[in-house]
Amino acid sequence: MSRRYRPFAALVLACLLVLTAQSMAVARGMPGAAGSIVLCTGTGPVTILTDAEGQPIAPAHVCPDCTLSLIVAVAQAVPDAVRPQGRADAVILPAARPALLRGSYPFSARDPPAQA
Repeated sequence: MSRRYRPFAALVLACLLVLTAQSMAVARGMPGAAGSIVLCTGTGPVTILTDAEGQPIAPAHVCPDCTLSLIVAVAQAVPDAVRPQGRADAVILPAARPALLRGSYPFSARDPPAQA
């Protein structure tokens, strides 16, 4: 993306976040349906959600916290691992030697404090 479009893209994304945050807060705070009425019509059954007083309410919103889990349902299957092509050589490292410097001895409990 070129440099002159970056501020515009940032502004658009910020506005999108502000607009969708309000609807997400409304959906999260919306009370659930207390009951439902099923009407049998000629085209099939229709369910109407009602509140505690029996008044019809709007259809429930999709849970904003669970919508990201829907991506898993439409995600493609993970491809199978394939065998590497070509030749593989073993790496042999030399044996580790103790790293004692000249004149250094292991510490003892009776040694004086170490100078930094």
